[in-house]
Amino acid sequence: MKSRTPARFAPETPQAKAAVHPEVERGIRKFLDSLRGERHASPHTLRAYAGELQRFAEYLGPETRWKDADHVTIRGFLGELHANGLSKVSVARALAALRSLYKWLAREGVVGQNPAKLVATPRLPKKLSRVPTLEEMNGLLDSQIPDSAAFPERDRAIFELLYGCGLRNSELVGIELGDIEEANGVILVRGKGKKQRYVPLEGAAAEALTAYRAVRRQILQERKRNTQKLFINRRGGPLTTRSVARIVKQIAIACGLPPDIHPHTLRHAFGTHMLSEGADLRAIQELLGHERLSTTQKYTQLSMTQVMEVYDRTHPRAK
Repeated sequence: MKSRTPARFAPETPQAKAAVHPEVERGIRKFLDSLRGERHASPHTLRAYAGELQRFAEYLGPETRWKDADHVTIRGFLGELHANGLSKVSVARALAALRSLYKWLAREGVVGQNPAKLVATPRLPKKLSRVPTLEEMNGLLDSQIPDSAAFPERDRAIFELLYGCGLRNSELVGIELGDIEEANGVILVRGKGKKQRYVPLEGAAAEALTAYRAVRRQILQERKRNTQKLFINRRGGPLTTRSVARIVKQIAIACGLPPDIHPHTLRHAFGTHMLSEGADLRAIQELLGHERLSTTQKYTQLSMTQVMEVYDRTHPRAK
C-alpha cells in the first residue's frame, strides 16, 4: 500500500475549515451515523469521536483517500498530535477512535484491513486517581451542607445518590420521576448504550431523596413549571451534568476535600469501598453497570495494606 505525505493541520480559524477528500468525509459521517443508530452512542461519545476523526481527516488533506492511508500515515498523525502538545492519554484516545473507524470501514468493504491495529497504543502512566477514604466520605455526608449551597436538599440528594448508588453523572441527571420505585426500594437507571439496570434506593439515599422531592414540588408549583426530570435547578429547569460537576466540587472543597473531586470520584469511591468491605466483584459489576468484569477490576482498587490484612486474616498459612 502506497503512503502519501498528508497535509499538515490547518490553522484553527473560524473563517476556514481545512479541505477534506469527499470519500473520507462521507466515510466518517456514515460511521458516526452507525454509532448513533446501531450502538446507541451517547451525545458525549459522538462529539468526542467526531472531533478526533475530523482532526484526522484534516491531517489527511483533500487528496488522500482511504486506500492511500496506512499504518505509517496513522503513526504520523499521532506524532503530530504529540508534537502539538497533546498528552499520551489524548493520543491514545485518538488512536482508539481510529481503530473503531477502520474496523467499521473494513466491515463495510471500504478498506481491506484495519491499519490502526498495527499501531501500538502509547504507553500510559499507571496512575490511579485518588479515592476518598471511608472516613472522608462519611465525614462529608454526615456534615451539614455549606451555607453557600443554593439548594441544600437537592445537593445532599446528589451526593447520596452518586456515592450511595454508584451512578455516573449522566445517569443521575437522566433520572425521571417514573424511574423511582419506592415500594421496591430501587431506581431504574439508563446507562451507556441505552442499557438499563436497577440500583438499590435505601437508607440515607432514600431519606435524602424524600426530603428533596418535597422541596422540589414546592419550587415547581411556585414557578408554575412541570418536568419529569428528577433533578432541577432553582428556576425549575432540568439540571445539567456541568451543573452537577460544579456543585460536587464546590461542596467537597467547602468540606475540606481536595479540589480534584468530581462526580466520577464518588462513583469510583462507591466501587472501591464496597470491594474493601468484602462485596463480591460481580455484584459490584452489576451495580456499576459495567459490561465486562475487567472494567470493574480496573475501576476498583485496594491499598496494599488492605490486601495484606485480608491475606493475614484468611490464608491458613499466614496464621
